[in-house]
Amino acid sequence: MSLIPSFFGSRRSNIFDPFSLDVWDPFKDFPFPSSLTTHTPETSAFVNTRMDWKETPEAHVFKADVPGLKKEEVKVEVEDDRVLQISGERNIEKEDKNDTWHRVERSSGKFMRRFRLPENAKMDQINASMENGVLTVTVPKQEVKKPDVKAIEISG
Repeated sequence: MSLIPSFFGSRRSNIFDPFSLDVWDPFKDFPFPSSLTTHTPETSAFVNTRMDWKETPEAHVFKADVPGLKKEEVKVEVEDDRVLQISGERNIEKEDKNDTWHRVERSSGKFMRRFRLPENAKMDQINASMENGVLTVTVPKQEVKKPDVKAIEISG
């Protein structure tokens, strides 16, 4: 059993993934504040957005948990240099002066995740869908062409 997953949390970590452009804060569990761990309304949802990336024989599939968001509040973009960017914003509930809040645990603010796609990604055929608070982005892969093998007859 590897020590890396238990050291970095119970979920699989992608800090060693060469395709990931995520910001990793090595000081997030320390008691002193760091510039990356300061939880402001603008960064709290960014930090907590969980994503999975799996590769199948046909495609790369990204899944993001975005509960409570409408598809109009989430953006999926691809940059020219094969970078997939998923972003959005969860707005803070309006406060009424007569309300008394006992607990606020749901995150709000902007989030953004970026992934560098591999060379075999079909950039013009990417599609996205959202169902039950899960965004799924599918990036089809180009077929790997097998080299043509031509038999050469040996004379003599």
